[in-house]
Amino acid sequence: MRSHSPFLRLTLIGFAAVGIAFLGPAGCSRRSNEAPAISTQSGETGAISVTSDTGGVSEPYGYEPTVLPIGAAAIRERVRSRGHVTLVNLWATWCPPCRSEMPALLRVARAHHADGVRLMLVSVDFDDQIGAVRRFLASQSVADTTYLKQGDDMSFINALHPEWSGALPATLVYDRNGRLTDFWEGAANEDRFEHAVIAALAATPQPEAGP
Repeated sequence: MRSHSPFLRLTLIGFAAVGIAFLGPAGCSRRSNEAPAISTQSGETGAISVTSDTGGVSEPYGYEPTVLPIGAAAIRERVRSRGHVTLVNLWATWCPPCRSEMPALLRVARAHHADGVRLMLVSVDFDDQIGAVRRFLASQSVADTTYLKQGDDMSFINALHPEWSGALPATLVYDRNGRLTDFWEGAANEDRFEHAVIAALAATPQPEAGP
């Protein structure tokens, strides 16, 4: 029997802390050795048919999103080196509010792509749930490279941000210099994402060091 990840325990605690009522049967639960029962909720687009957790993407999507392994150190390195405003979103297929907020997050990221805004979607699903991860991303028309968390859960949580409890979803926003400008746990709406992006774009760049 697979042991529960700290993300499950901390997600439930985090939802209570931010007033999101997802405790109990409707909460973000990880069912041992089973594919997550992914279904679209009100406001989401697309439909997901989960038949296997290891297979490829089925019709009607017709393509397989790229999902690469990544650790906390590599995430920090990417946001420091890209020269873009970067949104890092931690999510999971078994987390209803993660799936619910995804369309709004994608709309904002796509609307500001020409402004230099980049989105890093990092799934914290188990490695053997990669099929479900790809199917959900395909249902949201995600064509860019996305990522799957690697390494010990608590080490990943502590290394990524000291104030992150592990609750999902979680979003970190970095300015063009890789400085953290916003962070929150729990689902957000489109206005919340938009405000965070505008603030990061408006952040004053650090002056370049002299000779």
